Amino acid sequence: MSSTAATILLVEDEEDIAFLLRFLLERNGYQVEHAEEGRQALERITHGASSSQVPDLVLLDMMLPYHDGLEILARLRSQPVWEDVPVVMLTAKAREADIVRALELGADDYVTKPFQPDELLARLRRFLRKR
Repeated sequence: MSSTAATILLVEDEEDIAFLLRFLLERNGYQVEHAEEGRQALERITHGASSSQVPDLVLLDMMLPYHDGLEILARLRSQPVWEDVPVVMLTAKAREADIVRALELGADDYVTKPFQPDELLARLRRFLRKR
């Protein structure tokens, strides 16, 4: 990772959780882009076509308005410049079937809400070290 702050695309529709995550991430030195719902996330993915516009990591909720996290994940993985971007699912859906589906579609990790902030940061750092 270069000396510039890593950029995280946060896709989260719950305002309180998004605020908390943005605060946590920015306090730890990350730049945060926020998409509030599925349409914004898909627009960001399809229009961020050059490698200079791709974030270092995506933190993705599963249950979103308009397009759910699994659809966004599948579309993201179909874009060549996004295929190596780590994706961490952060969701209240804790059923094994949901976790397996997300991992099969290309998620790199899966964290359930409520989450522990230090654990989440440790998981994110693990992927950001590799970039």
